[in-house]
Amino acid sequence: MTGNGGLAASAGRIDRPLVLVGLMGVGKSTIGRRLANALDRSFVDADEEIERAADRIVSEIFEAHGEAYFRDGERRVIARLMDEGHGVIATGGGAFVDDETRALVLEKGIAIWLDCDLETLVERTSRKNTRPLLKSGEPRAILQGLKEKRSPAYAQAQIRVVTDDGPHEATVNRILEELATWR
Repeated sequence: MTGNGGLAASAGRIDRPLVLVGLMGVGKSTIGRRLANALDRSFVDADEEIERAADRIVSEIFEAHGEAYFRDGERRVIARLMDEGHGVIATGGGAFVDDETRALVLEKGIAIWLDCDLETLVERTSRKNTRPLLKSGEPRAILQGLKEKRSPAYAQAQIRVVTDDGPHEATVNRILEELATWR
């Protein structure tokens, strides 16, 4: 990425994990990898770590044990990842809605809410059929309901960045700008 070296240097002074939160489809994993690269930090996707620990994919865990069981495991994995000192952590869409997980992230990390409009979410999530919460009805209505329900929790993040269909580098630069001025 060109042009963000000064921003990355300013943002690089932060010594806490950067935890990306937001609805499925906002780009937490894609943006997270690029942000970690810009800051020369490690990146980890919490859902991938959950799958590795459980030796099952997320949708199988949901199907076999339900959402409450999944969220409990998710909370433990995110706590471990933060304790391990990962630089950038992408979380699942519901992680930050959990009171305990949110409190942990806000205490030990910097939560960055990636937000976008409903149309973009619908388009992006239609690219994969691996989203367990979207299998029980009409995706647009489900996403709208999740957005309304979860936004108050996401709004507690220290930083909010709106993503769009522009280049991922533009979103990363907006995050770096926010981090450079974060105190």
